[in-house]
Amino acid sequence: MGAQKSIHAGKAKIDVNVDLTHRLCASLMMPPFRSSGGPLSLIIGSLCLKHPNLFGGSEKLDVSWDKGLYDSNALIAYRRPRPEWLSQQSFVIQHSLTPEIGIHGTPMDNFSRSGSGGVNLSQFSVGLDLTEPANSNWSSTTSIRFKHVQPVNDDGRSISIDIDGFPVTYSGNSHDNMVVLKQESHYAKANDRSFVCVSFQIEQGIPLLSKWIIFNRLKFVASKGVKVGPTFLLTSLTGGSIVGDMAPYQAFAIGGLGSVRGYGEGSIGSGRSCLVANSELTIPLNKMMEGVLFLDCGTDLGSGRHVPGNPALRQGKPGSGLGLGYGLRFKSPCGHFQVDYAINSFQQRTVYFGISNLGS
Repeated sequence: MGAQKSIHAGKAKIDVNVDLTHRLCASLMMPPFRSSGGPLSLIIGSLCLKHPNLFGGSEKLDVSWDKGLYDSNALIAYRRPRPEWLSQQSFVIQHSLTPEIGIHGTPMDNFSRSGSGGVNLSQFSVGLDLTEPANSNWSSTTSIRFKHVQPVNDDGRSISIDIDGFPVTYSGNSHDNMVVLKQESHYAKANDRSFVCVSFQIEQGIPLLSKWIIFNRLKFVASKGVKVGPTFLLTSLTGGSIVGDMAPYQAFAIGGLGSVRGYGEGSIGSGRSCLVANSELTIPLNKMMEGVLFLDCGTDLGSGRHVPGNPALRQGKPGSGLGLGYGLRFKSPCGHFQVDYAINSFQQRTVYFGISNLGS
């Protein structure tokens, strides 16, 4: 249900990937929250252009475009060669369009699904990324970017308030501007029986102009996996907090696949702070199939009321929740298939489908 093609034009390489499979999986997980835009809206795909020697000095140019059902992302990255012991520099231009379901979405069916709140984020950024040379088990990236964030409705028209009349930007206008200094650090260590992975992300809003957002946003993820007999136990803890100025779309959304299963995206809450714990036990059934038992929980630590406009309270989100369930993982030459069955604190059941690494 998909197609892949690589084209070589001189030294440049073009990768094209068109996939209809995710449309089927998404329709099984939740009904469309936006009217169809015609046949092209059914297609999920990507286009990637790579040139390894743009001006004859080993300069690299990467151009990529990814399209989902309701989101898209375009990226241009230009890299100049530098010695390996120096930071690698990339000049980046990026534009993305994403539905803001986690913050402004409406919980449905006992919080097991999230419907559109009519808010989408159109984000344009330009800046410089610096990747530090890997040091033992540590790696880090520093970036500074100018960001222009413009909320739009489901028809693509610029908006400044949500359906309840509350501002969706910090400025109260149709857009926010900011310069963000971002530091990401990753630590990973693994052996035959276990692994440990820790990542930190710090974002600092730089007030070059008086109306620009000044904030400090911290997020961390710590995970550990250990082999227990024939099974494998994976646990992780995710947390974050933001201080200073903030727009509603900068809040931490809790709930959904990748957060607390059994809930729709952001259906538990959205706050200035969050804490999410996940545990998953994988049991091999045969060479191609694994069974999974999981337990997820998350909370906004009572910070939902401190988000401008208090969208979580207006939508009746509980602020904390627990989900548990089981699933199956299938491995085949044409791809990896995942099915999860989860139940939340309100005894509402949800089924998640996933497909990845599809062949041509």
